[in-house]
Amino acid sequence: MPVPLEMNVVEIAAPGGPEQLQLRQRPVPRPGDGEVLVRVAAAGVNRPDVMQRQGRYPPPPGASDLPGLEIAGEIAALGAKVSGLSIGDKVTALLAGGGYAAYAVAAAPLCLPVPNGISMVEAAAIPETYFTVWTNLFDRGRCKAGDTVLIHGGTSGIGTTAIQLAAAWGARVFATAGSDDKARACERLGAVRGINYRTEDFVEVMRAQTEGRGVDVTLDMVAGSYVARNLEVAALEGRVVTISLLGGARAEINMGVILTKRLTLTGSTLRSRTVAQKAEVAEAVRKNVWPLLAAGRVRPVIHATFPLADASEAHRLMETSNHIGKIVLTI
Repeated sequence: MPVPLEMNVVEIAAPGGPEQLQLRQRPVPRPGDGEVLVRVAAAGVNRPDVMQRQGRYPPPPGASDLPGLEIAGEIAALGAKVSGLSIGDKVTALLAGGGYAAYAVAAAPLCLPVPNGISMVEAAAIPETYFTVWTNLFDRGRCKAGDTVLIHGGTSGIGTTAIQLAAAWGARVFATAGSDDKARACERLGAVRGINYRTEDFVEVMRAQTEGRGVDVTLDMVAGSYVARNLEVAALEGRVVTISLLGGARAEINMGVILTKRLTLTGSTLRSRTVAQKAEVAEAVRKNVWPLLAAGRVRPVIHATFPLADASEAHRLMETSNHIGKIVLTI
């Protein structure tokens, strides 16, 4: 199929609400050295896209101004110095931006083959969440078999991924969520116990569930008031990994707790890393997670799909937090 000169995209007209996502026409980009052009079949919708639309999460220098951090599709063109990939290959790719479009440029090292048995919609829901969970829960958090793991936001895209991967790794997983129904959904994905944070105190629940020992690894996207509570319920040598700031960027903590329990408090973002740094994560995911996907032991949870032109409706749904798993745009 020949590559057209122009394509449909969804751009952010101005910082603001979902209505600022507008369908437009733009020239199809050309891949540079070490890049490929992907004919996009589907694009994942993520919380950072919402933050970018609101003007709170600008793209890194050199990245597309279009939202969209993950896609799946077919390689339509190769830039110079690309090896190991061919036109027609079906791939899923992590982007620094530009996914809300009919075509997107991706760094070749961040393109992975679509796993056997995985649809394009499912494949588009993999890179941002699976890369994020791997680098934070398993790399920084050092999650291993036998650990007690607490996942906050258990029914988000990140949460549904983290529960499945940690359980597949042999960890004893717990997760917080905003309703009893969502807590039960976490259990269906592999959590020992879902915790409704609106009616239960996760610190008390985890103390009871671990007979006072505490949590080995906590994956937290809330921050704010949760930070001190995460440290309070951490086990000796516990690791607390923060990946988002939904509850606020500032927290007051007792440093004595960190000292006496020998805790690790860490965190990271993915988007601003270099291609080489992300490529290391991609290779680790290919090695450790792709076999689990191919075997059906883990799978993206798709809550809803929307046509590209209805990206604003996808954002409205995400902002309600009523979804379980991922929201995907189809092109």
